[in-house]
Amino acid sequence: MIPDAPDVAYLRQLAAELVSLSGSFRVFVVVGGGKLARTYIQAARQLGADESSLDHIGIEATRLNARVLIAALGEHAPGQPPADFDRAVEASRTYPIVVMGGTHPGHTTDAVAIMLAERARASRVLILTNVDGVYTSDPRLDRGAKRLDRLTARELVAITSKSTAEAGSTGVIDPMGCRILQRARIPASVLHGRDFDALRAAAEGRPFKGSVVVPD
Repeated sequence: MIPDAPDVAYLRQLAAELVSLSGSFRVFVVVGGGKLARTYIQAARQLGADESSLDHIGIEATRLNARVLIAALGEHAPGQPPADFDRAVEASRTYPIVVMGGTHPGHTTDAVAIMLAERARASRVLILTNVDGVYTSDPRLDRGAKRLDRLTARELVAITSKSTAEAGSTGVIDPMGCRILQRARIPASVLHGRDFDALRAAAEGRPFKGSVVVPD
């Protein structure tokens, strides 16, 4: 969404896709901190900040990014990101789309999205990332990595168990989020965030390019 600076063209298209989907679904969006969060976290870490403080810096970055998407959505979403799940669910009774950032120190916005899905009794979770699914290893580093088209939540927990939990970590889904997904028993789809065909198909429960995570 915001690789180095806000991608206005992409944000407009993403907003249009979300508005279209909101005609059939109640839509919740949790926005990550991306490069903005990592840049500030790295600087603060070098200056001696503790991990808890770094987590809060990351959360503020996610909320700033959420506000950029909210600007693209206009009247279709509340003007500011809810700070907790209860407020998000309450806002969904008035707006077709609710956008929020991070809420809890210690894990990524993927975990927040899955907890919100559990709280809102969502039918499915979509994880939009910079790779087109869950791989056996990082495909950006390992040319032999293979995409897993279908796996269980238990298998996903095993794959992500070696991921770091420090502020600014970049795993596809953080370990805590995977465990919450396992307990919530909500189907999840992992796909590239710029593949709008995959986004529509995954939201509608149709085949798509990416990975499907099914309950155990």
